[in-house]
Amino acid sequence: MKTTIIWDLGAVLIDWNPHHLYRKIFDDEAEMHHFLENVCTFEWNEEQDAGRTIQEANDYLIAKHPEHEENIKAYYGRWEEMLGGPIHDSVEILREMKSRDEHKLYALTNWSAELFPIALERYDFLGWFDGIVVSGTEKDRKPNHSFYHTLLNRYNLQPTEVLFIDDNLRNIKAAEQLGIESIHFRSPEELRMKLERMGIL
Repeated sequence: MKTTIIWDLGAVLIDWNPHHLYRKIFDDEAEMHHFLENVCTFEWNEEQDAGRTIQEANDYLIAKHPEHEENIKAYYGRWEEMLGGPIHDSVEILREMKSRDEHKLYALTNWSAELFPIALERYDFLGWFDGIVVSGTEKDRKPNHSFYHTLLNRYNLQPTEVLFIDDNLRNIKAAEQLGIESIHFRSPEELRMKLERMGIL
């Protein structure tokens, strides 16, 4: 019996994607991909999710790639342009869960502590959660088992009673190693179908 649903936020409920910004900066798609794969990388951004400050991140990367200083500074200077808005069909699923009031709802998100207040202000549905655990605040992140334990311990949750939803297969595998049943998010339509099969919707 699942008593609790834990949601990831980015790319599940919120359309966050650096491409939204850097397509405005680069005329050439291949150049944009090269920059995001070799300069402002996913791994570099994850360090901010784990608690490194934006100033420290910029200083580190500009020292390595001084020729890209302007575009590096744009990553966080124009960060809000990476937000494409809510993923409406996913938000509707969350709304239905909230209205049914049969499960506790939590969010477990890899997100910079400096930037998360912008999301809280922009997306009212974040107020529907019974609790949100933010990696940058905890200075820990998915897929570290310790980050999952932070949420479980804080809200006195048993892994077998929890369902976890995330778009990153790495994070799904980590949750499953802890005995947490998980759904790998690919689309709102597939998510709804799986939740209906489980009797959650």
